[in-house]
Amino acid sequence: MNIAITFRQLEASEAVKQYANEKVAKLQKFLRQPLSAQVTLTLDKLQHVAEVHVHAGGEHFYGSERSEDMYASIDKVIDKLDRQIRGSKGVSQARKRGGDGLKGKKLIEPGGGNE
Repeated sequence: MNIAITFRQLEASEAVKQYANEKVAKLQKFLRQPLSAQVTLTLDKLQHVAEVHVHAGGEHFYGSERSEDMYASIDKVIDKLDRQIRGSKGVSQARKRGGDGLKGKKLIEPGGGNE
């Protein structure tokens, strides 16, 4: 697992660096291959921006969030990446099982199907 953290336009804080490292490391449990991540933490006027690029084998994920607090930005971007990873995992499992997901299915309207 390789996690690189870059600070732009703000002082590097060991606490923020450790917090981001722990949060990104938790994404590893959803991936099969070891992850490589690039975390960029930026101060843009009064907004704290967190950008994360995650690479694991042939899969690539990207998330960016901004808020008033750096810790909140990191939490939001990790939640976004978590949803992306879980979604791609479901799609790949459906492909392995030979399904199309919801593309080939007809949806039945509740309450109006039997006329």
